[in-house]
Amino acid sequence: MAQEIFDKVNSILADIQAASPSSAEDIEQFRIKYLGAKNILKPLFGEIRNIPNERKKEFGQLVNTVKQTAEDKLQALNNQVAQENETAEANALDMTAPGEPLNMGSRHPVSIIMNRIIETFSRIGFTVAEDREIEDDWHNFTALNTPADHPARDMQDTYYLLNDTERLLRTHTSSVQVRTMENQKPPIRSIFPGRVYRNETISARAHCQFHQVEGLYIDENVSFADLKQTIEYFAKEIFGHKTKIRLRPSFFPFTEPSAEVDISCFICGGEGCNVCKYTSWVEIGGCGMVDPNVLENCGIDSQKYTGFAFGMGVERIAMLKYRINDIRLLFENDIRFLNQFQSAL
Repeated sequence: MAQEIFDKVNSILADIQAASPSSAEDIEQFRIKYLGAKNILKPLFGEIRNIPNERKKEFGQLVNTVKQTAEDKLQALNNQVAQENETAEANALDMTAPGEPLNMGSRHPVSIIMNRIIETFSRIGFTVAEDREIEDDWHNFTALNTPADHPARDMQDTYYLLNDTERLLRTHTSSVQVRTMENQKPPIRSIFPGRVYRNETISARAHCQFHQVEGLYIDENVSFADLKQTIEYFAKEIFGHKTKIRLRPSFFPFTEPSAEVDISCFICGGEGCNVCKYTSWVEIGGCGMVDPNVLENCGIDSQKYTGFAFGMGVERIAMLKYRINDIRLLFENDIRFLNQFQSAL
């Protein structure tokens, strides 16, 4: 009886050594048969009681040899299949075939216009200053001649931090103007680009977030004529040298006098079109002489220094420049829309 058991185990060992499965399915069947949870060796362990004590050690060593041989055979088969697959993949690769084309990226139209505005003002000596988007009430409103009860605050409703009515998302980059005037002595000649926030109903013409570029020039004997020259230079550089400007009297709490900035319609040349609403003029921003109260709030002597400030929405300039009729297109990240601006780089 004992010899028959030894013969069965030796027969299994011989079968393992002679096995040569070639496909992945055959290799898996080999693993199940000899190493699986119900492999063919397991029934023989029940016969160990029929093995004489003096041969039990020999039987155990033989079973271990069978198991190790099966494991080594399985590993060799798996390595062989993996190598064959790698060779097949390498042979299937045509090194002479053209590579897959890479899609060219493009800058966002807001980034294009923002960079052009910065470059334009940099040529006439304006530096760039940036600061935080989460502001306090003083720098965003009060220092700019807009106390808590001022009706102009209703036009710039914004988002406040939870449980902190003194901290808010800035409504304009004028807050950076205040910080610049607090920390820098005149002369000051800077522009302030950045993202701002308003509690607006999103529509084709308005969004709860957008970008601004504001400018500030503080020095002795700065006049409204200097402001007009600066705005005119900017308009001609961005919209063409035939562009004219018009300054309409307006109101801003932080400037006096104040004006809305219009440019002659660069699309119809003054003939009248749907962009200018057949008026021949298009509004692009606001400007004015810095209110003396604002200068004093920032520690600047209003008897010695004067200055002007201006501001414009970058999205508005981009929409005019590229004839975009819905501001929401600028925030949807639609590749089909953005690809149109590759040639604008």
